[in-house]
Amino acid sequence: MTVLLEARHVTRTYGGGLLDRDSTVALEDFSLAIDSDRPSVTAIVGESGSGKTTLARLLLGLVAPTSGQVLYQGRDLHDLSGTERRAFRRDIQAIFQDPYGVYNPFYRVDHVLTTPVAKFRLARTKAAARGLIEDALRAVGLRPEEILGRYPHQLSGGQRQRVMVARALLLRPHLIVADEPVSMVDASLRATILGSLRQLNQERGISIIYITHDLATAYQVADNIIVLYRASVAEAGDVELVVKAPNHPYTQLLIASIPQVSLERNWLSEPAAGHQEGQGVGGCKFVSRCPVAMAVCQQSKPPLFRTELRRVVACHQYASGGSQPEAMASVFASE
Repeated sequence: MTVLLEARHVTRTYGGGLLDRDSTVALEDFSLAIDSDRPSVTAIVGESGSGKTTLARLLLGLVAPTSGQVLYQGRDLHDLSGTERRAFRRDIQAIFQDPYGVYNPFYRVDHVLTTPVAKFRLARTKAAARGLIEDALRAVGLRPEEILGRYPHQLSGGQRQRVMVARALLLRPHLIVADEPVSMVDASLRATILGSLRQLNQERGISIIYITHDLATAYQVADNIIVLYRASVAEAGDVELVVKAPNHPYTQLLIASIPQVSLERNWLSEPAAGHQEGQGVGGCKFVSRCPVAMAVCQQSKPPLFRTELRRVVACHQYASGGSQPEAMASVFASE
């Protein structure tokens, strides 16, 4: 097994310096390994402020961890040589949330496609470069003659986002980190973009880290899922297990909050669970909202307990069965 990208006990905090004494933990003790030999789609799910975007920035090398390591082929990102960093930039691509903010409005759309072709010397001639770009656009369901030569404002949000998928595809990466790629796109286009990502995984062997607050789309496209709550992993494992039969009380709350199609629309009449910040000193972060909280939850933070072959849960109620704390990466490595 060859590990392409690994986060090893990564923690990222902000603040706490000379001018800002208060610190915020954006991500805490997070571990994950992406295997280059087995392409997969891993969804990172959680509410706003859970640490999803911080994780994306750490994996892309845009920020450094406060503690722990992010490794590319076994090497710390911040120890890479120039050649290794160039390979990292080609192998690990990003698709961001805002499909308009990544464009320069003074350049035609062609610019975001021709730049990586030239920078990474993907083609020897202009004709060959044009052919690569057209193939990439067609691969994500776009017609080159309708896209090339236009300015960003002349394209729809869905078209702009699919151009960014095509840009990532040009470099033939091994991993795409997609941070909320469909949150600013019309519902009618979400399935098309997600279908393109899934197709890249199945037909081209590209792994995807799909970061979202939407459990429904995560279930659509992912093989594995990691549920974050206030910077920590609440539950992780096979997406079928986690979504259809959630173990952690927070995951259960997320599933229950998905509106169901009903003539009575009962979900509107039911009060939402209140969000109360705070926890016991050193205790579980979810204790103030948990319907099954115990005394131990106030006193100590739960480790990840393996409840099934391909699932771990950070909840003390699963310690009584004799489960031993597990590393999350080992769950995704299990068959």
